[in-house]
Amino acid sequence: MSKIVFCQKLQKEAEGLRFQLYPGEVGKRIFDNICQEAWTDWQKKQTMLINENKMNMMNPDDRVILETAMIAYLFENKEPEIEGYTPEKK
Repeated sequence: MSKIVFCQKLQKEAEGLRFQLYPGEVGKRIFDNICQEAWTDWQKKQTMLINENKMNMMNPDDRVILETAMIAYLFENKEPEIEGYTPEKK
């Protein structure tokens, strides 16, 4: 049986994540408050951010930038700035 959460990103009840995918307190917050659909959307944005900005995930500064963008996207409803990308209007 799937865990149901009230997704802070999508503002609806939906299927939650099966397990904590991100470490620490941020990961716990995501696990408790973000649904699978919103997480999948973030993963697509994350891939675009990494590729467009030529980020190196071995670089701590790049990881901080990505985590900041993730928190802003999932909890503050802020779209990441990706050159040449215009988000869909919902």
